[in-house]
Amino acid sequence: MSASVSVTGVDGPAGPRIDERIARHHAHLSPQEQRAAATLLAHLDDLATYRASELADMAGVSKATMSRLFRSLGFAGFDEVRDHLRSLRSAGEPRRVDAGGTPAEQAQSDASAIAVALGQPSITRAVELLADAERVLVVGWRNGHVVGLHLRQQLAQVRPDVRLAPLPGQVVGEELADLGPRDVVVLMGFRRRPRGFSLLLEQAGATGAGVVLVADPTAAGHAGAATVFLECPVHSGLAFDSYAAAMSLVSVLADGVLRRVGRAGSERTARISRTYQDLSEVE
Repeated sequence: MSASVSVTGVDGPAGPRIDERIARHHAHLSPQEQRAAATLLAHLDDLATYRASELADMAGVSKATMSRLFRSLGFAGFDEVRDHLRSLRSAGEPRRVDAGGTPAEQAQSDASAIAVALGQPSITRAVELLADAERVLVVGWRNGHVVGLHLRQQLAQVRPDVRLAPLPGQVVGEELADLGPRDVVVLMGFRRRPRGFSLLLEQAGATGAGVVLVADPTAAGHAGAATVFLECPVHSGLAFDSYAAAMSLVSVLADGVLRRVGRAGSERTARISRTYQDLSEVE
C-alpha cells in the first residue's frame, strides 16, 4: 500500500460549462449574439425558468439570433441548455434551475429525504461496526467534512479513539497506514467528490478495516467497494444541497452506538460532562 493517498479536485459533468463556452467563443460572436450572451450570463442562476423567446426579448434580439447563439455554443437548442444546467445542479453546483419552493415545501422535501436515510436496514450493521471497532477513522471533504466532524464529535462522546481526517495541512495516507481488520473507516462521499475518491475507497478497504460509505445516490457506483453503504439524499429545490438527512443519520448512528456499548458509553458521557464542568468549557 502506498504511504500516502492524495485526493484533489472534484468530479463534475462532462463538457465545458455554458459560461466557459461563452468566454471561449465571445470574440467570434456577432454584436447581437454578444448582447444575447450577456443576457444568458446575467440570468444563469434562473435561466431554466425562462422560455427562449423571453430571453430574446430581454436581450433585445430576435429568436433567430438567440437560436444561433445556442448553436454557436455547441447546443442544439434551448432544451439542451436546460439539460446542461440541470446536469450542473445534479453534480452539486449551487445553481437555481427551477423556481424553488416555499420553506414548507423544502421542509417536506427534507422530511422525505430523512425517511429514506433512516429507513435503511443497513444502519444496524453500521452501528455494530462503529460500536465494536478498536478505532474509528472518519474521512470527509467539503460538506462531507462538516458531516464527518459532527459524527466524530457525537461518537467521541460514547466511545474512545474516534479520529477525523484529513486534518488541516494533512493528507490521509498517514491515517490509513495504522488501520487493520479491527478498525472502521467512515467515508463521506457526497457529490462533487474529490478526484481520486475511488482510489481512497479501495485503499481503505485494502487495510482490512470495515468501510462505511455515507453518500448521496450519485455514489451508488462506489457502494460495492464498501462494507456498508448508507444513502443520504441531498438534492433540494434550493440553490444548495440539503444535508438534513445526513445530519439526522449521524444522530441515529451515534444513538445506536450508545445503546450497543451500554454502560461503558454512559459512563464515558458522564466523565466528559464532568470534565466540561471542571474546565468551565460550557455553560
